Parts: sequence; structure tokens; C-alpha cells
Amino acid sequence: MQRAVKTISKAQVRSIERFRREIDIMKSLDHPNVVKLFETFEDHRNIYLVMELCEGGELFDRIIAEGHFTEKRAALLMRQVFSAVNYLHSNHIMHRDLKPENFLFLSTARDSPLKIIDFGLSCRFKPGEFVSTKAGTPYYVAPQVLEGRYDYRCDAWSLGVILYILLCGFPPFYGDTDAEVLAQVKAGAYSFAGPEWRRVSDEGKDLIRRLLKINPDERLSVEDALHHPWMMSLAQSSQNVPLPVTLMANLKGFRAQNRLKKAALTVIAQHMTDSDIDHLRKIFISLDVDNSGTLSVQEVAEGLKRLGWTEIPADLQAIMEDVDSDKSGHIDYTEFIAATMDRKLYMKEDVCWAAFRVFDLDGNGKISQDELRQVLGMPKVQGAVGSETIAALLKEVDLNGDGEIDFEEFMHMMRKRTPGEAQQREPKKKSSK
Repeated sequence: MQRAVKTISKAQVRSIERFRREIDIMKSLDHPNVVKLFETFEDHRNIYLVMELCEGGELFDRIIAEGHFTEKRAALLMRQVFSAVNYLHSNHIMHRDLKPENFLFLSTARDSPLKIIDFGLSCRFKPGEFVSTKAGTPYYVAPQVLEGRYDYRCDAWSLGVILYILLCGFPPFYGDTDAEVLAQVKAGAYSFAGPEWRRVSDEGKDLIRRLLKINPDERLSVEDALHHPWMMSLAQSSQNVPLPVTLMANLKGFRAQNRLKKAALTVIAQHMTDSDIDHLRKIFISLDVDNSGTLSVQEVAEGLKRLGWTEIPADLQAIMEDVDSDKSGHIDYTEFIAATMDRKLYMKEDVCWAAFRVFDLDGNGKISQDELRQVLGMPKVQGAVGSETIAALLKEVDLNGDGEIDFEEFMHMMRKRTPGEAQQREPKKKSSK
């Protein structure tokens, strides 16, 4: 699997605390439109960030190349953007530097997913509290940031600027100097004059106006922007993604696995690229009706019905609770991928070896009971487990009885099908008649 490696010189890091905050935030994020950070390591000179490889270039470059976008295409892009930022806000994170340069396309394909990158200015926030640190880029910064008293709603303003640019090809606030640009920002001075705006609908202009309200109390939230009439009419094409007949069998099969295999599948899912799991990504997005970046049991049940499934399992609640490995009360993106992956995706030796290495903390080629305890105790893997559970799990997988799990034993566990998998009957779909 190809990765991007961002090299950062320690000598150029002005604030180690802020840099660590950026890394912690990136590690905590799990959304199909947020770039993945796989791992970090360092030497005496540099810090290295191993990230998802995005080869499609910046959104900014596509704007330059194409001039502007149709309303339909702009809405489909903004749906991804709004969804990702809504996910950030629901997790009490504000980005503070949203601009076209900080969105990358995964590939050069026209319908490539869009990813938010660069969380260098992002920060966690508490609802009701304001921030005073000035941050952002002149063309996209909200008036409240310039005043030194703002909150997460500054991101909605920035997205209003991005939408404006997508629809006409130039920014709403401009000038020969930064001072001139910022003066226009403070005044909220922009217009829809010019031939570019004659072909833009009133609904599109209305969404921009609502996002570019100077008073943040009057400004549309990112969540509400997703439900604006313009977005609802133009950006709902992903609602009818066909579900593979193996989906429910995979979910039930995941539930039947032992905790180590579930954890291994979660680790594998964390390291899968979107190109490997493109259809599962689209299914997740189609099921995520409220655009929260997570799935509820109700969303899954309603999504199955909407897409023609007649046999919704009576134990769906229990299945979803089991898939929710970090016990957050909802299904995260990686949890969904881990539970729905087909065997052909994860039964590759190099993929399993990468997962094995995550458990083999000391790199000696074997997984000890203590290493099992440490890795299974990570919130994003399986949550805290008791020593008796760990001992029983080790005994189950340790075929030669030496008290440790080697790679051959690990692969035997991964290959083994549970009785539930073998007996699983495919759910029925409605007849096309």
C-alpha cells in the first residue's frame, strides 16, 4: 500500500505543544472525508507523519483549472466538506483554516473523494466558550476571528467563502493588500454582480448569504447547511448505493469472531486506503443520513429498508452494539469497515502481517499476553478487557502452547471461519418485479 510521508524538521517546529495537539487531533479523527494519519515516528532531526496518499491535487488547483463548477458538482463537493466539518464540530474540534488549499482529492478521477488536510491551526473547544487566538487566512477568515472573540462558527463562514468561489471562480472579498481584503471581510462587503452569477440559482445564493452572516448568531450552522434546500435538491445522489448481499452476513460473522480477530480486523480497517474500500465507503455515506460521520442503529435499519431489504435481523441492535468496539454508542467509520470487509480484502498475508506488527510491540515476532492486554486496551481497538479474558484468548490462539502467538498462529486464527459464518444465510431482497 502506498503512503504519503510528511517530513517535519524539529528545528522548524515553533511550538511542540501545538504540534502535539495537531497530531492528537488527527489520530482521533475517523471520517471518510478526513485524511488518515496512520502512524508517526521520529529521529534526532525530523518527525515523520505517515498519511493517506492523496494523488488528485488540491481543490484550489481544480478551481484554477476549471474556473468554476456547475451547481450540481459544487453541491456534491460541499456535501463532503459540510459532512466532514460537521463531524469535527460534533467532536468539539474547530479547524480554523478551511480553504481550498487544505482540501485534497484522493485521486485524479472526476468523482474522487475530497479530504480535509492540515490540522495545524485546529483546536478543541468547549460549547459556549470563546477563543481569542487569531488564526486563519485573510480571504477565508471570519470577522469574529479578527476581533479576537470567536467560536467554532468561524468555520461556517470559511465554508461560505469556499462555496462562493466554487460557483463563480473568484473570492467574495478581495483587494490589493491583506489590509484591503480584511476591511471587506469586517464589513461583510460582497455581491452577486457579474455574468457568472446569472446562471446560479436563488437557492445557491441564499445558502451563501446564510453562511456569510456577520453576526454568528444569525449564521447557518454547518449541520443546518447540509439540510438547506439547495443541498437537499442537488447533493443527494449517494442515497441509493446498492448493498452487497454479503453485508449482513459479514456483520453477523464479525459478531461471532473472538476479540483478537475483531481487533485485528479493526487494525486492518484503520490501514485500508479508500481505493481498497471504495464501495463500503459509499455505503457508509449513504447510510449516514444525518451526516454525523457515524451510524446509529436506526440509520442502518432504515437504510436497509430503503435499499430493498425485507429481512431486518431481530438482533440488529445487538449486532451494532458488538460492532461498536469503543462503546461510544454509535458506529464509527472504521468500525463499519472492519465489520463489513470481505475476506478477500483482509486475507492477504502482507495486510495481516501489518496488523500482527501492531500487536507485536517489542518486534520479537511474537505476541505476548502483556502485549495483547496493551493493544486490546486501546480505545480505538477493543476497549479495556480483563486479565481472565486475555488469558483465555491467548490459550485459544496459541496452538503450540508456548504462551505467545507467532505469525503462523495469528494467520491460522485469521483464516478460521466461525460456525456462524459458515451457516449464514443471505438476507432476502425485494423482488425487482
